[in-house]
Amino acid sequence: MKFNINQNDLQQSLGYCQGVIEKRSTLPILSNILLNATGTKLKIIATDLDLIFINEIKNVEILEEGKTTTVSSTLFDIIRKFNSGKKINFNQTSENKIQLESEKSIFNLNCLSAAEFPVTEESFNTSEFSVKSKELLKLLNKCKFSVSNDETRHYLSGIYIHKTHSEDKTYLTAVATDSHRMSISKIILKEEIQFDPIILPKKTIFQLVNLLEDYEGDVKISNEKSKIKFEMENSILISKLIDGKFPNYIQVIPKNNKKRLEVDLKLFMGSVDRVASVSLDKKDSVKFILTKDKLNMSVNNTSSGDGNETINVSFDHELNISFNSRYLIDIASQLDGDKIELYLNETGSPALIKDPSDFDSIYVVMPMKG
Repeated sequence: MKFNINQNDLQQSLGYCQGVIEKRSTLPILSNILLNATGTKLKIIATDLDLIFINEIKNVEILEEGKTTTVSSTLFDIIRKFNSGKKINFNQTSENKIQLESEKSIFNLNCLSAAEFPVTEESFNTSEFSVKSKELLKLLNKCKFSVSNDETRHYLSGIYIHKTHSEDKTYLTAVATDSHRMSISKIILKEEIQFDPIILPKKTIFQLVNLLEDYEGDVKISNEKSKIKFEMENSILISKLIDGKFPNYIQVIPKNNKKRLEVDLKLFMGSVDRVASVSLDKKDSVKFILTKDKLNMSVNNTSSGDGNETINVSFDHELNISFNSRYLIDIASQLDGDKIELYLNETGSPALIKDPSDFDSIYVVMPMKG
């Protein structure tokens, strides 16, 4: 195998691979990526057995076709330290050595045979549908921070993606909850689709977000039993799904929250962030004392002190309620407009948070004991 490739193209591809490969794998081959040079394309594959990432770099100068595998982290570390945009020459000098050179640098890296690499091309015969990359990115970003870290309830450690209907429209809806907070977001689908509900694992979510941030275009989605495939112009991501039943999230959405609090988003975020500074681990609750058009926020930490701040808001009631400051900041940082709306009920009742500029996303936060 012998080919020449641009440093930028290879660095980007290998960067994505780092998110897939497990740092401490028991199988040496899983620390490697597969390099497959044919025609004018270099195909790069990374896997941890649950997730497969396939990336194709086009217009590569291939002098000899072939395939091999080498350690992903080492190769990435070398490539990113080469000068940007320079040509890198690869030459497989023997079955277990590959040489790469750029400008005055030469490296010889160990290889393992491509035959050992545990990836087979997956066949997905089910119906597929397409969504715009930025719409899918929005769904994931608005929900990912609410995914649970609790290993005992594995069915909450992902985003639940399913089809919903409302007023003759079909939506792709995403939900995530850790049972203290919940995010729900949806995008409209132009046509009726065949799509069974899935729970997308956390690692897959973050890998997909990385890819979508750099990609403008359509994403083809197809799922089959326990796997899902996302196909972009030059990349494919295939993931196992979480096996489990997602709870009935509809019944958790508060129905009777009539006390509406509206406040400038930047002002709200800044104030919460400032008063929470005295909370060393951000676990202390921020206490809201609400009176007509006034919100006083305070945090009290026994070991470091206390902080409080009062801001002008739009509110017509009186209420004391406490929240986890981190949860409020996580939600507020995903809102698109310049206002945030909190719909409240009683001191011990969950709050419903809305973004006046995005009717397709809502959030629920449980209060803390203040």
